Amino acid sequence: MLTRVTTIWNAFLLLMERGGPVMWPLLLLSTISVTLSVERFWFWWRANAGRGRDRLRGILQGLRRGDAPGVLALAKDDPSPYAQVATDLMQDGVDDAVAIAAVEMQRPRMDRFMNMMSTIITAAPMLGILGTVSGIIRSFELLGGKDTLSDPRLVSGGIAEALVATAAGLVVALITLFPYMYFRAQTDKALGRLESVIASAKLGATVRTEAMPGPREDIALRV
Repeated sequence: MLTRVTTIWNAFLLLMERGGPVMWPLLLLSTISVTLSVERFWFWWRANAGRGRDRLRGILQGLRRGDAPGVLALAKDDPSPYAQVATDLMQDGVDDAVAIAAVEMQRPRMDRFMNMMSTIITAAPMLGILGTVSGIIRSFELLGGKDTLSDPRLVSGGIAEALVATAAGLVVALITLFPYMYFRAQTDKALGRLESVIASAKLGATVRTEAMPGPREDIALRV
């Protein structure tokens, strides 16, 4: 087992050496990308899968019935954006100003780290191109030098650096791009669900208003 780990480690170090100095920033970007992707996957899984989906269904039903205490009880231990918006609507009212403010309060949570992932998608290929340019410059310096080349592998080292750096930059961009697009789609779906929460809250407010006794009914009841 130790021998296998050592072999993998040596192969990794060889790859980093062949790719040139830009491989280390690319390694850092890939680590950040994977970490952010895991955090976002966990956030959306908690909000949309399993119990999160069941809680959202219960919150929507409670909002449509106008059951404010039941909605607040369901949303109490629910960290999802849907529960937070429902709580704000039940506590502050269901007018448009409150609804817009409640959604905008949750938008930073849904868009968290998206700008950073977008930056990685753009920066990783550029770093790869930088490695490509530096590798080609290295090869041309060897070819244009005054000394006669005795080993052609010296030139191939620069070409290898160019190719490895380019490939590494593209790989980092791709492993960031697909989760990024998935999280963007989840944000769009969440905004649609938040619209359902707001519509259900308005329907529940209408139900409560219609259920309240009017002035004539109130007088009749007193008589």
